[in-house]
Amino acid sequence: MRRASCPKTETMKNVLFATSEARPLIKTGGLADVSSALPAALRELGIDCRLLLPGYRQVLAMLDNPLEVARFQGLTGFIDSRLLLGAMPDSGTPVYVLDAPAYFVREGGPYHGNDGIDYADNAERFGLLSRVAALLSGPDTPLDWHPDLLHCNDWQTGLAPAYLHFAGRPAASVMTIHNLAFQGIFSPDMTTRLGLPPESFQVAGLEYYGSLSFLKAGLFYADRITTVSPTYAREIQQEPLGMGMQGLLATRADRLTGILNGIDTADWNPSSDLHLPCEYSARAPSGKRRCKAALQADLGLDVAPEAPLFGVVSRLTHQKGLDWIVQIAPGIIDRGGQLAVLGTGDKAIEAALRDLVNLYPGRVSATIGYDEALSHRIEAGADLFLMPSRFEPCGLNQMYSLRYGAVPVVTDTGGLADTVENDINGFVLADASAHGLWQTVERALALFADKTAWKHMMLAGMTRDFSWERSAREYLRMYEQAAAGQ
Repeated sequence: MRRASCPKTETMKNVLFATSEARPLIKTGGLADVSSALPAALRELGIDCRLLLPGYRQVLAMLDNPLEVARFQGLTGFIDSRLLLGAMPDSGTPVYVLDAPAYFVREGGPYHGNDGIDYADNAERFGLLSRVAALLSGPDTPLDWHPDLLHCNDWQTGLAPAYLHFAGRPAASVMTIHNLAFQGIFSPDMTTRLGLPPESFQVAGLEYYGSLSFLKAGLFYADRITTVSPTYAREIQQEPLGMGMQGLLATRADRLTGILNGIDTADWNPSSDLHLPCEYSARAPSGKRRCKAALQADLGLDVAPEAPLFGVVSRLTHQKGLDWIVQIAPGIIDRGGQLAVLGTGDKAIEAALRDLVNLYPGRVSATIGYDEALSHRIEAGADLFLMPSRFEPCGLNQMYSLRYGAVPVVTDTGGLADTVENDINGFVLADASAHGLWQTVERALALFADKTAWKHMMLAGMTRDFSWERSAREYLRMYEQAAAGQ
């Protein structure tokens, strides 16, 4: 299918960043961190980047006196809604909030109820988000502000490039894959119900193994595709990490770019982190020992300075390799180590962690849930950080760990491969398995006994630059290519 041309833009000025979550308003994962930090970094480069976000109850509760700027009535397949304009509490970045209470004001999370089951109307909910994103990027926008480019993120905004395509492509669009495993799969009859033409439901379009895929729509119709690390960009063009999309991604390889996420170096800074009992830095790292002792005391672990303390902050899932961590935990304890885990997820893994706490009091701690302050204290107090993901598009915690001197132990995949250098600033598994993890942990424990070598590795991580400015400049170059039709 021939793609319509986009208007060429000499200089990128305005960007609409459409997303389903953004910290601190609403967060379930790393997408929220990126959606907060990248627009703020782009604004520092002179780009007027504004967010578009669903009006979840949590979002509306945190906005300070938002102003109604538009109403949307009679959009095919959707309930009436309105658009509010507010500002991100931390950065001041302008944020448009799609206020549709029947869709978004619910007691559960953004995507599913408290029972863990996806909302039955997710197609309509995020179809509306995509529709409004496209509308605000075209000539029929009710706003005085006009974006040069629409940046979509994950399946929840994936239909927006399709809407733009069938509106004559009035603006360039970029689709970012944060995790290809989540694809927004719905019944094919939703195609016309969401206001898209019947001919869009085909292999060269929205169709994905007989169903409608929001993510595939974005990957097919967007001018450029990005994902969150160079290695992941290569991995998703083939099995198994292509998740059924590898053929399409391979055919669009010339429009696919891997840009490594940055981290918020103001929020994640051990020399100024208010969550920590004391400050430290690469130049003055001694405070990390005090952070370790405080963490051990807070979590009910034995306050043992020489015990290697392994930290985990993660979703407790198979993807993240938590089953491998459970398997090797007795070996860590037998070698004199300790384990501190924070996260929530698979109930069987949660139960196994509780069993470890009961078996090894004073040696294992498991906090089921999420606690932002504790996540910072674990990074600061841990000697090593376990992140043996089976796949990891980018990962942020390994970068937090490097910055905080918690030496990471990771698998050779995605963003982990792009940030952790084996035997230089961390340890990389030679074999992605429980056995491979244990072999790597043994290697790490051997180096931990050599305090001089250990300090050298720790400081190698703490001095790496993972700021968002570097990544934002790469995004800006790619935006200009997309707007120029390149």
